[in-house]
Amino acid sequence: MKKAGWSTILVAAMLIAVAVIAEAQQAKKGPRIGFLSGTSSNPRREAFSQGLRELGYVEGKNILIEWRSAEGKFNRLPELAAELVRLKVDVIVTGGPNTIRPAKEATGTIPIVMAFDTDPVGNGFVASLGRPSGNITGLSTLAPEISGKQLELLKEIVPKLSRVTVFGNSIQPGNPQALKQVKLAAEAFRVKVQYLEVRGPKDIETVFRAASEGRADAVLVLGSPFLLSHRTQVVALALKSRLPVIYYSTEFVDDGGL
Repeated sequence: MKKAGWSTILVAAMLIAVAVIAEAQQAKKGPRIGFLSGTSSNPRREAFSQGLRELGYVEGKNILIEWRSAEGKFNRLPELAAELVRLKVDVIVTGGPNTIRPAKEATGTIPIVMAFDTDPVGNGFVASLGRPSGNITGLSTLAPEISGKQLELLKEIVPKLSRVTVFGNSIQPGNPQALKQVKLAAEAFRVKVQYLEVRGPKDIETVFRAASEGRADAVLVLGSPFLLSHRTQVVALALKSRLPVIYYSTEFVDDGGL
């Protein structure tokens, strides 16, 4: 397991995990995959399907996929993970960090392939990156230093940057490490950091108001499935507040973020 891009590598890992089980299945049935995601607008779904097609697997023909999404209601994830286990899927693919723990708690025998996790070792999902052991494997995106680089880019884009507001969620895996890197970079550039928690829909408008009242020169958004699922509102409020924002995902920019 290593840091890597998405589609084909993830699909290959999944196919290896189910190879022995799939051979025991009747050819007309094909392996059955459970795909667990936290949001309904999961951008990885199409990439996953495309990766399967490139390897000759077409949903409904020689492979079956059980799609399950919490649609932003993350408290539903344990229930959805348990449902996939009851369906006796051959493998569970998790669409992001928030879905791994519910899947892990639901089964210790069905192979689980992570689309990515910010710190799978620190979160207790695998023993090590090189030898994950257990029933979980997949991809790691442990790179909190990228958040520090984002601040550096903001400084280049906004030369007079002296105050930056960071939006995040302290219980989101990897966010505490990312915030630490932002603060280290801020010290080097003599930039003051204002950190604001975003955990619910009502918080989005509140944090933008607080950023404006705190005279922020720019906003930095840490990784968050919740903010990704509400990116349209985030982008609209950023434009309304006339604040330059640096995001962690291109989906924000595709929806008009600057």
